[in-house]
Amino acid sequence: MRKTVVFDLDGTLLNTLDDLTDAVNLVLEFYGYEEHTKEEIRSFVGNGVAKLMERALPEGKENLEYEAVLEDFKNFYTENCDNKTAPYDGILTVLQRLRDAGFRTAIVSNKNEEAVKKLADEYFKDTVETATGVGKDGKKKPDPKMVYRIREELGVSLEDMVYVGDSEVDYETARAAGIPVVLVTWGFADAKNLQSLDGCSIVDTPEELLEVLVKDME
Repeated sequence: MRKTVVFDLDGTLLNTLDDLTDAVNLVLEFYGYEEHTKEEIRSFVGNGVAKLMERALPEGKENLEYEAVLEDFKNFYTENCDNKTAPYDGILTVLQRLRDAGFRTAIVSNKNEEAVKKLADEYFKDTVETATGVGKDGKKKPDPKMVYRIREELGVSLEDMVYVGDSEVDYETARAAGIPVVLVTWGFADAKNLQSLDGCSIVDTPEELLEVLVKDME
């Protein structure tokens, strides 16, 4: 049985959409750009904050203010990433049950590193051992290097690891790392799109997730 679980953050453990929407729109408003709906922001997330702001900003990276807008977003969001954010119902129980059963747990996210560590410390200090986001090297999912970093930090093998996420990016990350993946349907991605992905388990509730992760324990 694989007893190291690597979790995605946004859309898997935490519902961060309201705070992301507020941060994006506040920065866009400051620069005089049109705001986006929450559903539009939902469709923009998953590939890191740089890609989020590229999608949100008119002309994307070609916009001459892109770098300034991105930097302001990072700063504002890091300070305000936990205003409305909360764990999905049942997630804290899942993490506690895994810890009690001797599982190792970690978080990998395409958020900037500062925001990831702040949120992990705020909500999962007692149930998740380590968390990593996009750092100075700029490596982000689906590049598997963050998964490899977790493997080295925890001193486990890939054969011990399973990945849990909510999107196609998470699926691609797990495949690139060569580890099994469980996808949850309560997150930001369209659940119908997840159904088309081969070779993964799909769960609809935290209870089902726990059952899949510990199915070999009896």
